[in-house]
Amino acid sequence: MSEEKEDKSNYSADNIQVLEGLEAVRKRPAMYIGDTGFKGLHHLVYEVVDNSIDEALAGYCSDIFVTIHKDNSITVKDNGRGIPTAMHTKEKKSALEVVMTVLHAGGKFDKDTYKVSGGLHGVGVSCVNALSTHLKAEVHRDGKIFVQEYSCGKPQYDVKTVGETNITGTIVTFTPDDSIFTQTTEYKFDTLAGRLRELAFLNKGIKLNLTDERETTDDGSFLSEHFYSEGGLREFVQYLDETRTPLIPEAIYIEGEKNGIPVELAFTYNNSYSENVHSYVNNINTIEGGTHVAGFRRGLTRTLKSYAEKSGLLKNLKVEITGDDFREGLTAVISVKVQEPQFEGQTKTKLGNNEVTGAVDVAVGEALGNFLEENPKEAKLIVNKVIIAATARAAARKAREMVQRKNVMGGSGLPGKLADCANKDPMLCELYLVEGDSAGGTAKQGRDRDFQAILPLKGKILNVEKAMEHKIYENDEIKNIFTALGVSIGTQDDDKALNIEKLRYHKIIIMTDADIDGSHITTLILTFFFRYMKTLIEFGNIYIAAPPLYQVKKGKEFEYCWNDAQRDVAIQRLKGAGKEDSVHVQRYKGLGEMNAEQLWETTLNPKTRTLKQVSIDNAAEADHIFSMLMGDEVAPRREFIEKNAKYANIDL
Repeated sequence: MSEEKEDKSNYSADNIQVLEGLEAVRKRPAMYIGDTGFKGLHHLVYEVVDNSIDEALAGYCSDIFVTIHKDNSITVKDNGRGIPTAMHTKEKKSALEVVMTVLHAGGKFDKDTYKVSGGLHGVGVSCVNALSTHLKAEVHRDGKIFVQEYSCGKPQYDVKTVGETNITGTIVTFTPDDSIFTQTTEYKFDTLAGRLRELAFLNKGIKLNLTDERETTDDGSFLSEHFYSEGGLREFVQYLDETRTPLIPEAIYIEGEKNGIPVELAFTYNNSYSENVHSYVNNINTIEGGTHVAGFRRGLTRTLKSYAEKSGLLKNLKVEITGDDFREGLTAVISVKVQEPQFEGQTKTKLGNNEVTGAVDVAVGEALGNFLEENPKEAKLIVNKVIIAATARAAARKAREMVQRKNVMGGSGLPGKLADCANKDPMLCELYLVEGDSAGGTAKQGRDRDFQAILPLKGKILNVEKAMEHKIYENDEIKNIFTALGVSIGTQDDDKALNIEKLRYHKIIIMTDADIDGSHITTLILTFFFRYMKTLIEFGNIYIAAPPLYQVKKGKEFEYCWNDAQRDVAIQRLKGAGKEDSVHVQRYKGLGEMNAEQLWETTLNPKTRTLKQVSIDNAAEADHIFSMLMGDEVAPRREFIEKNAKYANIDL
């Protein structure tokens, strides 16, 4: 046995298997990292970190350090075994150079080296190299320090020894190529922190550290955050639910191997009305779910229903219970490790391995069955929650039918406040959700009637985070949004399914005043979309308009400004040699202060306006932020606002 273990842990140059060369990455980078915008830029960091996480999963790494340097270059350092540097038998070059310059080259294809791995199936670090103007790989291994540098993926010299060492590990430093990442090369601390926090929960016992050398704290040190979880997914669920009121004292935690598949999951119930399930395969967030989620739901429904029927708690229930009822107020994190994951779905983030369904189903059934028998008090609380959910669902279905009844024949039941556009091609049409009738009236006058529709919203819409579902469909403003968009919720098979086949506008733009009330209304609308129409966010249909804060004017010459810095520059530019009081600054307190022509120039005209597309980079982090901002707990919300007060917007 000891000899077999020794052979499997022998990570050498010949463990690196080559599938094909590194070509076309710079020509078609989006094929390999998703896109070349904000998300793709941050994905470069995740790919390098994934290699370190793979070392940790194999049992050889405990500490990972990520540093953002002042020039927005990144260093990822670990204390793993170090990438092999010996001569690769087949390629006739150092294994380090092979890993860094050949696509699909890495130890993760050798199942004796890594049992499971995350990342993009071996394309990761070579893609990062190809898309960086400069990358330096430093390896501490076999008592020596090895170094090789690259430019746009090409080695600048052969791997060389530069010193001796008594530690092991890999240090990768890279600078993203601004000719590839033309939108931005600026890394966001909170985005990287969200992913590292997630990885710490998913891989308990590993220490991850993030340092930002661009920003210092009050004591003069660099901004940094450290992530470590001893409880794993149990703590992850607690983190997600920290601003919700728990129904049961502790999360139900399951860890083990079923049918040869490692399964780890944790779930709990709270007093909210939404289901929040986050799933992962080999640390990859499967936002579209898949067979592991299906197995979880099947095991949960089967076991809970069996217990509820046996206990007699359902005997007075007058409506039929469905699977949705067992998941209302549920927060769960599911993590499985699969040797050969098969992904499908629109974004290739839906697990398709059929064998995983049974493994998760069995694991949930066994653990949940034991929990219910051993904790009758908590079991009764959960079943009572299910009964309330079933009753409320029946009411919600009636409310939804009322919303959709007038719209059965097509566009005949559109809201009276909606100023529709002439064009009927949804791909060309856009809908502005505008704060207030006054601004709505100005927007109707200033818009392009061919493709721009305006729907004024009266006051603040209902906070869906704290409302029962049927109350949401009874709210006038929310009914108007549903009807105007032409979408519906609920099918014969799934009460929560969103049907967007008849979506009337492919661009939905939230336009509110640039003040505190406007920001609150924007957050309320975003919460509604996140909880009830998340698909529209995932497909990139939701935008936020950015009206200017100032108009700086001197005589007939003027400029619009979106922040204080732009205002100050404009004042200096227009002032010139004249007196300062000759420059007039108008602060727009609301959209209603602009006339139709100004609103068109600044906020409606596609050629000159600024729109911010809403995206979800990290679903778990977005879930946590929305529940915190719109929930009952004041202290976490205050802390979050104080920390983020200097930022104009919160990126999800």
